[in-house]
This record gives sequence, C-alpha cells and structure tokens, in this order.
Amino acid sequence: MKPTMEIWRRFWRLSGFERVAVLEAAAALCLTWLGLRLAGFRRWKAVAEWSSQTPAPASAANGEANAEAGRVIARMAAAAARHLPVRTNCLERSLVLWWLLQRRGIAADLRIGARKVADRFEAHAWVDFDGIIAGASEEHLHFVPFEGPITSMETQTH
Repeated sequence: MKPTMEIWRRFWRLSGFERVAVLEAAAALCLTWLGLRLAGFRRWKAVAEWSSQTPAPASAANGEANAEAGRVIARMAAAAARHLPVRTNCLERSLVLWWLLQRRGIAADLRIGARKVADRFEAHAWVDFDGIIAGASEEHLHFVPFEGPITSMETQTH
C-alpha cells in the first residue's frame, strides 16, 4: 500500500470533478457495505434507485461527454474502493457505480451473472453503460447474466 501522504498528494492533483466523484464513491461504498448487510439487496437497491432519481436523463447529444464522464467516475469509484478501510465486493462496487452514474443522468444497467464451477455456485456483478463494461474487466464474460429483475429466494414459489 502506498504511503498516506502520497495518496493525499494524488488526491489533490485530481480535478474538482474527480475529487467529488472519489468522495461520493467512498461515502456511498461505506453506506452500501453497511446497507446491504442490514437491509439486504432488494431494499438497499430500492433506496439507491429512489435516491438516484434525476429530473431528466443526460442528453443523447452529449453522448461522448457522458461516456467520458462515466469512464472517469468508474476510475474514481475503483480508486476509492482500493483505499477504504473495509474490503468491498463486486456487488457493492457495481451498485455504487450504477448509483453514481444514474445520479448524473448517465443511463447504466446493473448486471448480475452466475456460473457453476465444479460444485460451487459463483456470482458476479458489473455495470454496463454506453457499451462500456465497468467493474469487471474481462471477468464478466465467464458469467451468464440474469435476465429480468432479481428476486429473493423467499419470494419465489416452488
């Protein structure tokens, strides 16, 4: 891990937009880490959806600017996650990135996929916006995305 002073120097060299994105991401990651443990996925996602409502989506005419802003936000959210005192997983990071993009009117999809390796069930989350896959590198290619809304096991009929 880099020395604390070097991290702060790098932070202050960021643009104002980048600093705001890092601080928002750090706060949202901590809240999401806690919120998922206390409220569960469905309830916490509902809170995120409610709190990310914007008056109007970003203009399609600003497509390239939105894509660039989305890439910057994704980088800043990943940087914030690396320097938190708690370790976050792909679901927490993806949910926060999705929320940050939605708040700025950038259309994004939170994707969750699964696979079975040997006798283990594995899941992975990532964000898809403007044809960009964030939070997964190439990892998402090995998971089959769920189609439709995610429901808890308690609400499914057998």
